[in-house]
Amino acid sequence: MPITDILERNAALYGGDVALVELNPERQETRRVTWREYELIEPSRAPTYRREITWSVFDEKANRFANLLLSRGIQREQKVAILLMNCLEWLPIYFGALKSGAIAVPLNFRYTSDEIKYCLELSEADVLVFGPEFIGRIEEIADKLPPHLALIFCGSETCPTFAESYAELTANCPSTKPDISLTDDDLAAIYFSSGTTGFPKAILHAHRALVHACETEQAHHGQTKDDVFLCIPPLYHTGAKMHWFGSFLVGGKAVLLKGTTPESVLDAVSRERCSIVWLLVPWAQDILGAIERNDVNLANYPNLAQWRLMHIGAQPVPQSLIHRWLEIFPHHQYDTNYGLSESIGPGCVHLGVENVHKVGAIGVPGYRWETKIVDEHGVPVPDGDVGELCVRGPGVMLEYFNDPKATAETLRDGWLFTGDMARRDEDGFIFLVDRKKDVIISGGENIYPVQIENFLAAHPKIKDVAVIGLADARLGEITAAIIEPKPDTELTEAEVLDFCGELPRYKRPRKLIFAKVPRNATGKIEKPKLRQTYGAENLVDAQTNG
Repeated sequence: MPITDILERNAALYGGDVALVELNPERQETRRVTWREYELIEPSRAPTYRREITWSVFDEKANRFANLLLSRGIQREQKVAILLMNCLEWLPIYFGALKSGAIAVPLNFRYTSDEIKYCLELSEADVLVFGPEFIGRIEEIADKLPPHLALIFCGSETCPTFAESYAELTANCPSTKPDISLTDDDLAAIYFSSGTTGFPKAILHAHRALVHACETEQAHHGQTKDDVFLCIPPLYHTGAKMHWFGSFLVGGKAVLLKGTTPESVLDAVSRERCSIVWLLVPWAQDILGAIERNDVNLANYPNLAQWRLMHIGAQPVPQSLIHRWLEIFPHHQYDTNYGLSESIGPGCVHLGVENVHKVGAIGVPGYRWETKIVDEHGVPVPDGDVGELCVRGPGVMLEYFNDPKATAETLRDGWLFTGDMARRDEDGFIFLVDRKKDVIISGGENIYPVQIENFLAAHPKIKDVAVIGLADARLGEITAAIIEPKPDTELTEAEVLDFCGELPRYKRPRKLIFAKVPRNATGKIEKPKLRQTYGAENLVDAQTNG
């Protein structure tokens, strides 16, 4: 069953029910507010921009875009790139591309002009749909893009002269299902790797993998039609979309929130009656900090009781954060998921809501997934030893598009070699240790930054922390901790060093830097940016040739 069949089923069964809501607290267009004037709550606290569409309208909009593509000669397996901020049009455009038989190619909204051009060329895109936030970036490269590439502008602003208007083009297209037959094995999407280790790779998936992501997420979290999913992370990334897929599978409502402040998140949960929220670590930290400082009064958000599941992914989760969270929200279930875009996002490993006693682990193999941890020769290591985590299942990518060398290095006998170092305990739970390429070798000792980051994150005055290696003439590398203190706190080097007294001596940071920790849109620490900032690029090469 291709994933488009699920949308069509939802439209047939739940056509008049709300499928998607867009909330933007920062946009001043009060007449967009509906839902009984947003529950009749005083305007000073109500979001000022709200739109919604039903399942039938969702399906019709997808059909219109699919028929537009077909009318323009787009054929099976041609590529349709999407460069939009989260909005109500995003998912209908994505599914419209799939319904036409094309391959959807979501692009990271943080890409520079050069990165956009690179990804369009690597994926061999034939169409680019872009939003108003990207007019300047696309204009910079418009005359350098292939002449066959169609540029379609999606937004309420005036369409730039170098593009065509999505609204005008789709207005007169049929809203009926296009006559395109699809199967599980048809190619569906190209996702790009996060780009935290260089230029991103193009990851190719079939419909089978997308449907498996739906089934995995629903199996893990038991979504029903009555659940409401709050989606905050960007839809271009597999993490956000694949978590939504669990609700999509059962026809549940999703709320797309533009805003990450504690107030906007809690407001959306309360007013839209959200029951499932996926957060990144910084957002969860901000919510807890606001509550603990009394900047936020939970009594102002009367409809939080239905919030049943809080889960975090995309990055390691400090144990202290979850303990603090469950003290404030003791009725919440908690889960964390591990995954890569190469494994169609989160879920190949997950903690499980029943395993909160194992907080700190990424979990056990997910629904219909297998795992193993191997040494440098691909041989499984004993429990407790550190090795590279490998996963196998229906969600593994087909290939890195146009990159057979990288594909061969990453896919071996059906196993995806993740590049993440991990260990498994005696109960079968997997603990992430670090990225293989982020390991610091200091005086012959392997040091895994994530372990130190998790330790330091438990300090009550530390908001965020990243650990990298810096060059050292004697030891090769030393550990440096970039520490971002919590707002309105004073944190000294002596306090941190004293706190680190509980670490083994060789793991203690040799250098402390108090600065903001850069993270990408999915919450991952931008280690290459930190290495560049602090002169730690090409350390191995420097050590070898120095």
